[in-house]
Amino acid sequence: MKKRLILGLAASILCLSACQSAPEIPDTPDNPDTPDTPDTPDNPEVSLENSVVIHYYRYDEKYDNWALWLWENGKDGKEYTFNSSDSYGAIASYPLTTWSDALITNGLGFIVKSKGSWDSKDVEADRFIDFSSLTKDDKNSYHIYLKTQDANIYTDANDVAKQDLEVCKFLDANRIFFVPTSEIKAYQVLVDGEAIISSEVTSKELSFTVNLDEKFTWDITKKYEVKVTFANDESITKEVDYSPLYKSVAFNDKYTYDGELGAIYNKDKTIFRVWSPASSSITLNIYDNGTPTSVDATLGSDNKESTIPMVKNEKGVFEAEVSGDLEGKYYTYSVTNSSYKNKEIVDPYAYSTGVNGLRGMIVDFSKTNPEGWNDISPLPYDRKELVVYETHIADLTSSTTWSSDPNNESLKHTFLGAKKEGTTYVKDGATYTTGFDHIKELGVNAVQLLPIFDQANDETNMSFNWGYNPLNYNTLEGGYSSDPYDGYARIKEFKELVKAYNKAGINIIMDVVYNHVNSAIGSNFDVLMPKYFYRYSGNKLSNGSGCGNETASELPMFRKFMIDSTEFWAKEYKLGGFRFDLMGLHDIQTMNELDANLKTFNENITVYGEPWTGGSTPLSSREQAVQANATKFQGYGQFNDKLRDSLIKGGLADKSEKGWVNRADSKLTRSEMSALTNGVKGLTVASTGSVLAGPDKSVSYVTCHDNYTLIDRMEAADEGNPNNKKSAVLANSVALTSQGTCFMLAGEEFLRSKGGNSNSYDASYEVNELDYSLKATNSSVFDYYKKLVNLKKSFAGLHLDEENAKAIEVIESDDGNQIRYEITANGETYLFIHNNGYKAETLGNIDVSGYEVYLDTNVEEAKTNATLKGSALMPYETLILKK
Repeated sequence: MKKRLILGLAASILCLSACQSAPEIPDTPDNPDTPDTPDTPDNPEVSLENSVVIHYYRYDEKYDNWALWLWENGKDGKEYTFNSSDSYGAIASYPLTTWSDALITNGLGFIVKSKGSWDSKDVEADRFIDFSSLTKDDKNSYHIYLKTQDANIYTDANDVAKQDLEVCKFLDANRIFFVPTSEIKAYQVLVDGEAIISSEVTSKELSFTVNLDEKFTWDITKKYEVKVTFANDESITKEVDYSPLYKSVAFNDKYTYDGELGAIYNKDKTIFRVWSPASSSITLNIYDNGTPTSVDATLGSDNKESTIPMVKNEKGVFEAEVSGDLEGKYYTYSVTNSSYKNKEIVDPYAYSTGVNGLRGMIVDFSKTNPEGWNDISPLPYDRKELVVYETHIADLTSSTTWSSDPNNESLKHTFLGAKKEGTTYVKDGATYTTGFDHIKELGVNAVQLLPIFDQANDETNMSFNWGYNPLNYNTLEGGYSSDPYDGYARIKEFKELVKAYNKAGINIIMDVVYNHVNSAIGSNFDVLMPKYFYRYSGNKLSNGSGCGNETASELPMFRKFMIDSTEFWAKEYKLGGFRFDLMGLHDIQTMNELDANLKTFNENITVYGEPWTGGSTPLSSREQAVQANATKFQGYGQFNDKLRDSLIKGGLADKSEKGWVNRADSKLTRSEMSALTNGVKGLTVASTGSVLAGPDKSVSYVTCHDNYTLIDRMEAADEGNPNNKKSAVLANSVALTSQGTCFMLAGEEFLRSKGGNSNSYDASYEVNELDYSLKATNSSVFDYYKKLVNLKKSFAGLHLDEENAKAIEVIESDDGNQIRYEITANGETYLFIHNNGYKAETLGNIDVSGYEVYLDTNVEEAKTNATLKGSALMPYETLILKK
């Protein structure tokens, strides 16, 4: 499956995301004459070498419903998809070897046609590529360029005159505004292909506002177009964008729905509800089997048990009620509107799916609960006492060091493997816990899982991916289950995981990616309500995520979806919290309402996110849930990247830059030291000095799945420095003794390395694995982390509110190489002293009488209670004393 990586830069963070092309539900028309598709993957890896490359441009820039019929002259043809795109438009690139050796002599015929049917042709006449008139490029490929409604075949993109309408939209329900790229002499306004207004143009205007008849009633189910005739007699027709109406009070009053959506199951009947005001018809399809034959011809079936026309009710909600017990069956919707015809999709609210997420499942959740599930509740931790351990389901079990028991091999990369007890690694006669038992031994009280919702993956042949390629938000990823074909297996096995971790005192936090989908055009949201669920910049999808699209959380029905979805996950799976990817792309109102809704049934649920975007967005800066607006956050928090950057220079910093922990030859600037000392207090402070967020809104950390592991970051900045190990430990010694929620990347406790790979989103299981042999090699480091984690959890002085955190006195040495702070709470006093690599620093006049050593990271000359007074604090050392 094709993958592309788009880099987005924002707010002191390098945001790296893996974006993939989404699989589609295969068309299964009853008509046997429907054209066959080639025996290639839905989205093959596209090569521009030794190929014929057909470039296609459409005025409306909508390519999802179009394909090519290609045939070697004198031979049969097949349908081929457009499998790539560039700034010109869609691209169909196929190797010359797809046809016979005589292709160049015979020529290649083509028709641009509707995908999966013969309903439409762009140009009626058959056209042929005459290779003798073409010149190969430097990759030994032939290129032609096509333009919609133009029968010419161009050999150079610069020869194609793209006369167009730059803007074509509704201003309100009675006015259309359009802007042609050059002079026109006539225009028409069409409704479902029929002209309701025709006008000659004698002026040289380049913008037009058309007032519709007062009797005209805008109907969201109809297709509105403007046809213009340019001065050179060329005509184009472009659909009128009615998305500007989506933000109107009138639209929201008429169509915002606050009821329950999805497949509402009970044993006597199931009610199906889906919101789609723009659609003229929707058919409910019921299947016995969750597997299309295109995925597995043996296990699959395309037979529909029933097809039921749905009834359109108020607010644009389609509904069907089906009697009988449908538990365990699968369903889809076939949707028709002005943009899509009978397009089969999965319900966005589907709570489970069959293999590869291609059919929704009707679930009886009472059948999914493990024994004792009713006794499980999210553990009521204050967010300030949390130590969050971030990991990927597969990372815990990928390594050969996870388990030597061959019976566990089938559990690798799965929910069941991630909860498996009793796994160990043995070295030199010593036994070390691994996997779940390792996490328990470390002592963290929360585990944040990289995305576990259904992703655009081939679940029958999983390859490693972080999972930031959302397909179905409300269902679990089947590739992490023992049986991706069974929609129940993933539910039952994940609940077993949650139960096991809960019994061990650990809450599960879910990493959610509501800010973008894997592929917007043709997605279930887009089919149901074209251009509603995503933001646009002009006619193009806005790309604030860096993954090709961004969702419109500010619109009521996507806001409702986010709130409904998080409530479902929290209630059904008893989660302890959510981490929001690129939270800055969501509006503050949505985040505030979402958190408030979660708090109605779990007051301790922890919500936090990345307070930045992955690129520019049309969402107003005042509305964005970004760090600068953190004072407006109600009940949820954000990563404190200012602390991270002061310690290790993460984010956008060059890999050669060094932070406080590893800068051995110079001091930090005043502002850098301020970020460090404020970070210790759990404060995020603006450049003006005002506090943006306190401990209840702060996540203290230095590394996460993005970018380098800690030891790799130290090596990138100063390869081969023997002190890199010490500086890595020092970084988290500070972060884990700071106020607010504390957060760490899995494996830092034994100096995990990804071989210097700073963006391992699809590097491999081997690159991303937790190598437990490092636990044996770095056992002292693991012991330090255990003590740090235990102290953060248990000492009330590290759980202070903002007022008391501000009162902490963080003392800096004259050279800025040492910080220390003393905290007393509940009759206990701890003195924290951190020394960086600039130079040694004696304890000097620090009164250490009455203290005993809790932790000393200087393993070579560890201090004892007897040797404390007058001893020196060495470079890269943390000393924690208890009175």
